[in-house]
Amino acid sequence: MLNDNVDIVLTTQEACDYLRISRPTYLKCLYLGKIRGAKVGKGWKVLKSELDRFLKGESGSIFESSLTLSSE
Repeated sequence: MLNDNVDIVLTTQEACDYLRISRPTYLKCLYLGKIRGAKVGKGWKVLKSELDRFLKGESGSIFESSLTLSSE
């Protein structure tokens, strides 16, 4: 039986398909810190829960959070 608490790891292509965005747009989101991922070899890996967080519009990076706090 699979554990429901285990998160799924997606490749760049799988993440682009899931988000329905182009590869350049996805990579831009990674580099800007909007999506948190890990560079593994020549590609990127990201958790499906991270993509769900991104789709919900929740803040993804410490930098974004600090900008929000400092502007208040």
